[in-house]
Amino acid sequence: PCHLAGWWENDLGSKMQVFKVDNDGTFSGEYYTAVSSAKKPIQPSPLIGFQHLDEDGNCTFGFTVNWKKFSDSTAVFVGQCFNGDDGKEVLHTSWLLREKVDSEPDDWKATR
Repeated sequence: PCHLAGWWENDLGSKMQVFKVDNDGTFSGEYYTAVSSAKKPIQPSPLIGFQHLDEDGNCTFGFTVNWKKFSDSTAVFVGQCFNGDDGKEVLHTSWLLREKVDSEPDDWKATR
């Protein structure tokens, strides 16, 4: 089975640490992004999520990152864990980022 607890790194150099996955699949951790358009310096950001605990090990999961320390945005990630041909676990994810805008007419440009 896939074990999300531990350190993960993506192709852009961002890192995530999942502290522990509870028996119900709940987990928390910190996200260390390497990419930001914020004007403030990047800082580690808290994350919280859920892992669907499957018997076959190819689990799905989702988590939210609150960039509150340096940005007015929130991101959500969904993905699945796979056991690669080399035996290493690999995460494939998709994400949405919501930035704060000043007015409802600007809503169209708030989500990437």
